[in-house]
Amino acid sequence: MEASSPVSIEQTPLQDPPEASPRPFKKSFVTSLMEAATLRTPSFKEDTYFVSRLKSSEKKALQEFKDKLMASHGSDSMWGIPLLGGDERADVILLKFLRARDFKVQDSLHMLQKCLAWRSEFGADNIVEEDLGFKELEGVVAYMHGYDREGHPVCYNAYGVFRDKDMYERIFGDDEKLKKFLRWRVQVLERGINLLHFKPGGVNSIIQVTDLKDMPKRELRVASNQILSLFQDNYPEMVARKIFINVPWYFSVLYSMFSPFLTQRTKSKFVISKEGNVAETLYKFVRPEDVPVQYGGLSRPSDLQNGPPKPASEFTVKGGEKVNIQIEGIEAGATITWDIVVGGWDLEYSAEFVPNAEGSYTIAVEKPRKVAASDEAIHNSFTSREAGRLVLSVDNTASRRRKVAAYRYVVRKSTMV
Repeated sequence: MEASSPVSIEQTPLQDPPEASPRPFKKSFVTSLMEAATLRTPSFKEDTYFVSRLKSSEKKALQEFKDKLMASHGSDSMWGIPLLGGDERADVILLKFLRARDFKVQDSLHMLQKCLAWRSEFGADNIVEEDLGFKELEGVVAYMHGYDREGHPVCYNAYGVFRDKDMYERIFGDDEKLKKFLRWRVQVLERGINLLHFKPGGVNSIIQVTDLKDMPKRELRVASNQILSLFQDNYPEMVARKIFINVPWYFSVLYSMFSPFLTQRTKSKFVISKEGNVAETLYKFVRPEDVPVQYGGLSRPSDLQNGPPKPASEFTVKGGEKVNIQIEGIEAGATITWDIVVGGWDLEYSAEFVPNAEGSYTIAVEKPRKVAASDEAIHNSFTSREAGRLVLSVDNTASRRRKVAAYRYVVRKSTMV
């Protein structure tokens, strides 16, 4: 191990017993469908909102759009931004409608007009301030939480709680309840949109993460279709990427149902992750300190009250490896606090304090224990009586599977003289 690196690795090769020779892998029909759904469209690349970088045909369409809007409406606004008058933020909004309709001006104008009418009727401009009485759903079903690596606000959605029949009846028991839920769901989205810059070169869209674990597909079909239709009609190009996690086997069936209602551009934003790959997928887009603990990250709801999260260090644990993270330079009387997580744990973890002085005993801060796949990040602290180092160990030697991981720590020196 190099002195500059806090991570050391021990590798134990894994060998199959003679009778355990691997069988040829055969994809299931559903797996093939899922792969087809994700591979038939290219990965989405967010567009520029600098008018100077538009094609000449796009610039012409934007000006024509403004002229038609001026003739038909006049001084409309969205999210407090006047759509006419030269504000560059308005160009961002208008370009979203144009791109949603492939720069067909008349179609874009029709979409914008319908959206303006809906926002007025729905009262969308003031919905963020409303108390809709869904306290039990906040932070559980749909909520804004942190940002991705590029600064996009992230909205998490999870509908597994509605497998509980009583919960389902309270929220979706009749048409009025469904309408109220849809109103609340729009409120969550509007909160996210309020975080956007609406500025060329700024952050102009959000990330949607949808957890499909335990989602009652039949019961939520009506609500899902209405949410999808409402968002696509009235919030064009507001989602930079749509990440589906904990994808069950029947996702291909659902996908085939709502796919006809999606544009090719929308489908190109999809990222699909089956159960067991949640952390690995999310880490590609969101830093571990911003990923909620239930999804293999380090972020707890209470953390958001303390300002920006402390950055984490990322590492990987290969199959057959034992990784030791050594935190050096801990003084006598200092308290070290740490967080550590491995995506889809299912391995052994331990922590020990190793004093610098010869003859001193190593202290088992956390004895070796198996951490289950569903366990959240570990948060612990230790106060040293003498100078030394803390060693965090994750032992993946019993597995062949590579896993993503992250840790962070802070050392507070003793105030005693």
